[in-house]
Parts: sequence; structure tokens; C-alpha cells
Amino acid sequence: MSATVTPSGMPLDPRRNQSIGNLVCMASMMVWAAGFPAAEILLKTWDPLALIAARFCVAVLVLVVVWLALEGGRAVLGAPWIKGARIGGLAFGLGAWLLLVAQAATDAVTVSIIAAAVPIAAVLIEILTEGRRLNWRLGVGLLASVFGGIIASGAGSCSAALSASALWGVGAAVLSCFLFAWGSHRSVLGLPDVSALGRTTVTLAGGLVVTGVLFLAGHFVGLVPLPQGALQGQALSLLGIYAIGGMALSQFLWIISVARLGVGLASFHINVAPFYVMLIFLALGQGWSWPQALGAAIVALGVIVAQR
Repeated sequence: MSATVTPSGMPLDPRRNQSIGNLVCMASMMVWAAGFPAAEILLKTWDPLALIAARFCVAVLVLVVVWLALEGGRAVLGAPWIKGARIGGLAFGLGAWLLLVAQAATDAVTVSIIAAAVPIAAVLIEILTEGRRLNWRLGVGLLASVFGGIIASGAGSCSAALSASALWGVGAAVLSCFLFAWGSHRSVLGLPDVSALGRTTVTLAGGLVVTGVLFLAGHFVGLVPLPQGALQGQALSLLGIYAIGGMALSQFLWIISVARLGVGLASFHINVAPFYVMLIFLALGQGWSWPQALGAAIVALGVIVAQR
């Protein structure tokens, strides 16, 4: 990954760059986690594919408006929309749908176990594309991140039977993890002349195209119903939290952190998200979870070891 520079063109101190990257990544995961309670309520009346498509739609609309306001029409119109949409459509659109397919074919426990292994996919991508060397510190940090993520997700056992459909679901989940890691990597390295806000917008626009087409096709054949009460006040508020905070802002911060840390190290933070979700539910009156706290501590230790 190329060195980060300040607006004046001077190189940014590597330790400061790393510290900022970690703080931004933590903020990204916290905002992302805030969308889970909203999604839990929305899924009672929304089909999952309809909710994913609506989430992308709201997020992209908000990002385009903010991008226009901050950088002007020339930056927006001159952006590499097609290239960014190809990256985002494959990585974030198809990846989101595959994760949905995986959960339908297996169960939430199986998917959470596989999702905890996203750092493995991210590090492999850096090894294959950038020649990153897997030293012992990175290896220990990687193992700690995966192990801590499995504990934090509450995935103590996998209940899915090894049927043909379950194997297909596992494969879909693994592919989704690789697509997300690859897309995050390419969003930074493949769009070097676009701001972080622009990268976020054009790639999520690709995700909107893919999920929107899948939703319309599913609705046309009668498999995906329209949500009940989608335009009511509470539903709109929850969708705003889930899309604007949990996707638009979170993805924007995530892209910034990947640019500073690399997708491998940034992905370690993903496995702390269940702990942040627990803290949010704790504030809403639910109980403390020691497994999630322990898992988060293990992941944090892995982040520290890997970055020394």
C-alpha cells in the first residue's frame, strides 16, 4: 500500500497513520453495529432481499447528495462510475445476496462462524495481490481475530447438517467473505484519483444495481413481497438508521481505514462488531454478555500484536 500523505504533500507519520486508521475503523464498526437493532425490527415486516435493496437505495441517495454538496457536480459527474459500479456490484451487491442465500441454506450460527473468518480472506488477498509476507505477529493476530470473532458471535456450535444445500450455503458464505474483502481492497487501490466519499458512493451504487435487479426479479415472480407499512414513520426512521448510519457512514469510514491500514488489518476490527451490538442492546435494557466481551478482548489483543 502506498504511503499516506497530508494535504500539504508531506508523508504522514506511520504510527500516527496507523493510530488514526484504527480509530476510524473502530468508529466504522460502532456505526455499523448500530444498524443491527434497527434491522432486527424491520425484518419482522420486510423480506430480507427487499430490505437489502432499500438499504442500498437510501444509502446511495444520501451519499450522492452529500458528495454534490461537498465536492461539486464536476467531481460527481467526472467520477469513474462504471468502474466503481463493477467493483461494488460484484463485491457488495452480489456479496450481500450470497450471504442471504447462505443463511437460508444453513443457519445464522454457520454464517456467523464463516463471517468471523473475513480477516483470513483479507490477508490472503493482500498476500496474492501485494506480496504481503505472513510473519509470526500477523499470524498470531489473525488467529486471535478469528477465534475471538467466533466467541463474540456466540457461534459455539454449527447446527447445519452437511446436506447438499448446506454445503452450497457454506460455499456462498465463503465466497461472500472473499468478495467483500476484495471489493474493499479494490475500492482503495482501483480508484486512486477519487476521494473516500466518491469511492464509497460509486461502489455502493454498483451494489444498488445488483440488489435492485434481484429484488425486482424476485418480486415479479412472486417470491419477494413488498414490505407492509414501509412508508410509516417508525419504519422510515429505522430504515434511515440502518441505511444512512449502518451503511453509508459506516462504509465511508471503512474505506478510509482500509486506505490507512490495508484491508487485512482493518478486517480484524470486524470481529469486534458483536461486542458493540451487545453494548447497544445493553443500553436498551438487555443483559451483559461475557462471551462477547471476551471475544472482543481477544480480537483487540490480536490487533495490537499484528500491528506492532
